[in-house]
Amino acid sequence: MFYKDKRVLITGGANGIGREIARSYAALGAIVIVADKDYKGEQFVAQELQPLHDQSCFYHVDLSSSKSCEEMMRWIFGRYDDLDIIINNASVTDFGNLTEMTVERWDYILGTNLRAPFIICRDFAINRQMKGYKDQYGRIINIASTRYLMSEEGTEGYTASKGGLVALTHGLAISFSGYRVTVNCISPGWICCEGYEDLKYSDHRQHPSGRVGKPMDVVKACLYFTDENNDFLNGENLVLDGGMTRKMIYVD
Repeated sequence: MFYKDKRVLITGGANGIGREIARSYAALGAIVIVADKDYKGEQFVAQELQPLHDQSCFYHVDLSSSKSCEEMMRWIFGRYDDLDIIINNASVTDFGNLTEMTVERWDYILGTNLRAPFIICRDFAINRQMKGYKDQYGRIINIASTRYLMSEEGTEGYTASKGGLVALTHGLAISFSGYRVTVNCISPGWICCEGYEDLKYSDHRQHPSGRVGKPMDVVKACLYFTDENNDFLNGENLVLDGGMTRKMIYVD
């Protein structure tokens, strides 16, 4: 089994999409490191991931802090030596009135959603360069959002961070070209993590695919990107939204 003992870092893995990604890689035999500020992740790892691989762990971190990100990466490389897969999933969703958005809140959103993935990937490259691992398999996936190309009122911080993450993806893909590492992005649309059965018929019918998305849809895309044979797929952004952003809307 290819993923057996692969070291997989998943940020924001305590809840939602990240939690399903973590569970799925662990079920395939991977060592999963869940990095999150929500201590709920500690119980999740202990109860669901460690029975599948006893080297899986939870790391408590506030990704908005550059220092904390760097400390986390040093700790990971001290314990696991290297990483095979990085999934930058953690995200702050903070919508609000533009005129009430403070610079401090803006910096918190951009720090968590954009700066943290950069630091994680930079330190991954440094570690591989220092240890002579540039020829080893590696995969990086950034989880963005369809909001990188469309917006609602009051979403400036979140939208800017996701647009930056899409752009960062192809930048990193070029910088990692001397490594055996690919860097790709997934931009989910409406993914319902709780209460799927409570969705209305009209919610599903908004999507050309006929349904709202589920976390497992994102998992399947991740597994596709991290397949060892998919080394020619690089620097891409997959819009995963059931076709919703392709649908023209007319108001009567």
